[in-house]
Amino acid sequence: MTTTAHPTLAAHSTELVTDERDFAALAGAWGRLYQRCGTATPFQSHAWLHSWWRSYGVPGRLRLILVRHGGELVGAAPLMLVHRPLPALVPLGGAISDYADVLLADADDGRAAAALTEELARAARTALIDFREVRPGGAVERVYDRWRGPCRKVPDSLCLELPAVSMDELVTRLPSSKAQRVRAKLRKLGSLGVRREAVPPEGVDAALGRLLELHRLQWQGRKVTTEHLQSRFREHLVRSVGPMVRSGDAVVTEFRLDDEVVAVDLTLLSPSLAGGYLYGAHPGLRERKADVAVMLLDACTQHTGTSERGALSLLRGDEPYKHHWRPRPVVNQRLLLARRRTAPLLTAALCDVAARQRVKEVLRRWKEHRDRTEHRPD
Repeated sequence: MTTTAHPTLAAHSTELVTDERDFAALAGAWGRLYQRCGTATPFQSHAWLHSWWRSYGVPGRLRLILVRHGGELVGAAPLMLVHRPLPALVPLGGAISDYADVLLADADDGRAAAALTEELARAARTALIDFREVRPGGAVERVYDRWRGPCRKVPDSLCLELPAVSMDELVTRLPSSKAQRVRAKLRKLGSLGVRREAVPPEGVDAALGRLLELHRLQWQGRKVTTEHLQSRFREHLVRSVGPMVRSGDAVVTEFRLDDEVVAVDLTLLSPSLAGGYLYGAHPGLRERKADVAVMLLDACTQHTGTSERGALSLLRGDEPYKHHWRPRPVVNQRLLLARRRTAPLLTAALCDVAARQRVKEVLRRWKEHRDRTEHRPD
């Protein structure tokens, strides 16, 4: 069912879409808006979000808020209604997406943002609006700035970012000793005969199957993100990545050694960034002294060094290996929006954030104490 709301500001109209078939039909208009939104990340593309909904969405909970001007889509907020732990409207994409946001055309003079804000305020009559994992500068900040009810912004996940430059330029940013080691690792990959090639659209489905199998193999016997092993995740990737490759929003790269595929990488692309999302690598690569991290980053920079993309994102996570490249820490934001009648929901959410932060701090101190105790001489 799709409910059309009344016209808003100066020929801007809003719609509330709740039917998956109507969501599917938006692909063309959504894609045009996505290209006109410079802050959009690949996780706001139609292919990614619609596929995610098919794998993870709950029937009856879809809430797409659209803004049109002259029939053209100029704003969109892809949301889903949840009831736990609080009644809330949350972005589509869930935990497998590193960034969430709305779409607003860069050329908007403020009227589309105002119309989107007005419609979101209607939606917030009975539920908190909870935008997690918003990259700083995201389009939803234009909504936040116009919000008239109670609202708060709190830190969310840490991401690490590099400048969108060539591999040679990334190496020159390192201290000389580290730069020499990276150059030696690049020469080692060449001497081993590792070859890479971008997979054409018609070969993407099979390549993703190889990626997931290699990913399972590389993590065998170690702690792995279990969702990456689920059939619904596989189905989501296969549905979404093929169209994204065809539209230039993703690239799948295969690495071969002696004509055998030994690694597969999925890099997601948008006007604002490129990010290595997931890879699979055969354990034998490390046994042959091939540095997989250097190999993958070198491949990723092929899509940033000559483009206008703003950042090469290492996405969420503070893993030690990422810091070898001297990245810039960028903290995602969580934007909480309420009305006066739903202000208690906002208060409850903030209390939950504070409680979780206290638990993290206690655990951090406990680990520091444990480490000091274990390394104390007898």
